Amino acid sequence: MTTLTVRGLDDDTRARLRVRAARNGRSMEAEVRAILREALSEPDAETGLGSRIAARFAAVGGIDLEPPPRGDMPRAAHFDA
Repeated sequence: MTTLTVRGLDDDTRARLRVRAARNGRSMEAEVRAILREALSEPDAETGLGSRIAARFAAVGGIDLEPPPRGDMPRAAHFDA
């Protein structure tokens, strides 16, 4: 296990860290470990954002929607004043 010392941490950042740790029921040291673990974890390269969102909300359930029928083709924008 490695020890890391952080010097020069301003009072505001320390106070916010203390509040965040208390909110999560952890010590400040445990909160820093959790923050570093989360910040440095590599996202799963095999799934994209949409797949990760769907997986996160899969337990809630959902519905399949039919895409609306396409009518007229989109018109080009006119930038006349």
